[in-house]
Amino acid sequence: MPNMDLFSQQWGSYRAVVAHDLMEHQAVATATATALETWLASRPEEAEAAAMVDLGCGDLALLAPLLRRLPLGAYTGLDLTAQVLPLAQQALGEVPYPCRWIEGDLLAWASQAAGNGDGQVDILHSAFAIHHLSDSEKHTLLENLRSRIAPGGLFIWVDVFRDHGESREAYVQRYQQRIAAGWMQLTPQQREHVSQHLKGYDHPAERTAIEAAAEAAGWHWRWAWSGAHRAEAMAVLTPA
Repeated sequence: MPNMDLFSQQWGSYRAVVAHDLMEHQAVATATATALETWLASRPEEAEAAAMVDLGCGDLALLAPLLRRLPLGAYTGLDLTAQVLPLAQQALGEVPYPCRWIEGDLLAWASQAAGNGDGQVDILHSAFAIHHLSDSEKHTLLENLRSRIAPGGLFIWVDVFRDHGESREAYVQRYQQRIAAGWMQLTPQQREHVSQHLKGYDHPAERTAIEAAAEAAGWHWRWAWSGAHRAEAMAVLTPA
């Protein structure tokens, strides 16, 4: 099955990036845990257990330990790649709250959620997925997610972002140089997989522009963590 072989090769490259912490996934996991646990601790005792939707959940290799200890009321993992959903379910294991696994596009989910009866959710989370959208699609996503978030809710957005005033072309060139010069833990084929994916599919938001777009859509934006390479970062958004 060529499609499965292609998935295995590309997913293997992604897993190698995570395993060698080349995109600072360990720091991202710590920052995510801090943001979620702080928000949950601030909720009134009488509040219902929070429902969480993970947009682009992947295989949950890093997030699963956190999810197992969070007092959630429900969890939904959504990903465009169907093959990762069983991996995510296996990584999470048994938890004391209901879970759903959905193959789907995050932008489509955001626009259709109300019609599907999903209503509003307390926690939205997305890690390294939204940068695949165009700038106009990101703006649409922010607008649609604003109507999906419950009052007082939390949206954690982990991703790659461009510097202020940096073009996509300059960003891609800079990141490809970073891969070529520093990612020696990967095989040449794996470095090529990542580099070609970056060139063909990555459209990271420019930091100043996306802050303005989020505020226009009704969000309050706060940078909660930034990596060492002027790319990876985490923003915490709350309804304004």
